[in-house]
Amino acid sequence: MHPITHAQARPDHPAIIMAGTGETVTYGEMDAYANRFAQLLRAHGLKRGDHVAILMENTIDYLQLVWGSQRAGTMMVPISTRLTAPEICYILKDAGAKLLVTSRYFDEVMDDIRADCPDMEILAKDGEGEENLAAALAKYPAEPIADEAPGQYMLYSSGTTGRPKGIRPAPPADDDILAVNPLVGLAVMGVGWPADGSMIYLSPAPLYHAAPLGWCTTAHRLGATIVVMEKFDPETALEAIEKYRVTDSQWVPTHFVRMLKLDPEVRTRYDLSTHVRAIHAAAPCPVPVKREMIEWWGPIVIEYYAGSEGIGMTLVKSEDWLTHPGTVGKPIHGQLHVCGPDGEEVPAGTDGLLYFENENIPTYHNDPEKTADAMHPKGWMTLGDIGHVDEDGFLFLTDRKSHMIISGGVNIYPQEIENLLVTHDKVMDAAVIGAPCPDFGEKVVAVVQPIDMGEAGETLEAELRDFLAPQLAKIKMPKLFDFREQLPREANGKLYKRELRDEYAKKAEIEAEQA
Repeated sequence: MHPITHAQARPDHPAIIMAGTGETVTYGEMDAYANRFAQLLRAHGLKRGDHVAILMENTIDYLQLVWGSQRAGTMMVPISTRLTAPEICYILKDAGAKLLVTSRYFDEVMDDIRADCPDMEILAKDGEGEENLAAALAKYPAEPIADEAPGQYMLYSSGTTGRPKGIRPAPPADDDILAVNPLVGLAVMGVGWPADGSMIYLSPAPLYHAAPLGWCTTAHRLGATIVVMEKFDPETALEAIEKYRVTDSQWVPTHFVRMLKLDPEVRTRYDLSTHVRAIHAAAPCPVPVKREMIEWWGPIVIEYYAGSEGIGMTLVKSEDWLTHPGTVGKPIHGQLHVCGPDGEEVPAGTDGLLYFENENIPTYHNDPEKTADAMHPKGWMTLGDIGHVDEDGFLFLTDRKSHMIISGGVNIYPQEIENLLVTHDKVMDAAVIGAPCPDFGEKVVAVVQPIDMGEAGETLEAELRDFLAPQLAKIKMPKLFDFREQLPREANGKLYKRELRDEYAKKAEIEAEQA
């Protein structure tokens, strides 16, 4: 299955609809655009395996560019829209990108990018002169290139624990661009997606991230119509489900939290009856949040655990989750291993580092040390998460290894504290980190985003301490509460804890120097 086949069978069927504007592209139009972009890549000297970067907000062009790269056999490098010019240039140089496709949305950083990457060829949506993307595409025919080949993505990690790392996938198993994609099988057999082209799929997250990119392209292989939100807004998402009669969707837990915090009258205003499958992942979902979503939407909520590396996946539907609250499911791709510090597998119910065994293991681009650090002696790979499997074979995540706080020799996992804080009716978001402490090595700090910043202060802190006290051991209670209007969270749900940890580490250094 491939968009090419749907373009031939149903050229007038909508392939992409922008949720806010209603701008629509059909499968026939997307096919022509993708062919023109593949022609452009060849004309600009990009061969199979060469890298093309895309720095673009959610627009009607994004997925069409992806499909053009897919036909040219190039390695597309999607870049996060929240990065600074130096961070963007680091990725461009590290990837060895030969072309950057962007938009006028990034005008503020483009001068710095041009200065730092003077040889980089640039095309921009609504750009000027030779950089105008539409004018460049118009020069080429909407016919397939002679040497079509399946392209791939090299996704860069969020950089939550240091420099982002490029995840270089194993080479494609088949040179035929129409070959069956493994994710299609997981979507149809695991999630239950229909293969008859009837699906209307809502994508509320940024397309540069692994999950939206992977699920959207899979939906296109199945002939679905994808409704792309320009930017997530909780009420607008509900409105889009009603307006476009959405059947399927993909979310992160912060989306759930924000929708649940809406006024009850707003939440019940929209007809969600067409909505039959809602998948979510990318970050831990607190049990009360997940339970409330199932009560609201019904047993249509499907959770999975995976990573950009593509080494494995677990999945759980609502029915099994309700009997195993907090689980992220059983493996449906890759074989799961839970290992102790010595690398040996641990019994059921015991926390350990999670590894996936898979035939296709990626590498971290230009970083053999990071690749080696992620590998088990038996050739398995880890995403850096800690968890355990219960007696029934269901996986439960404890936290990321890199997020663990060691205070007075005790291991503390922030996820437990964060999951409690976001269930408080005055909290919108929360991050718990370890900050330097001269007495205990690290102290627990809770950085909290209140729903109403006007309530931030000692009274709210006391209320949160009283809320946490019956549910947390004293050693886990935050020593400090810091209230912020916004947390450094990606639109894809990832929290940039590194920024917060670095901030507190710098404060500690200054205080030590002044002492």
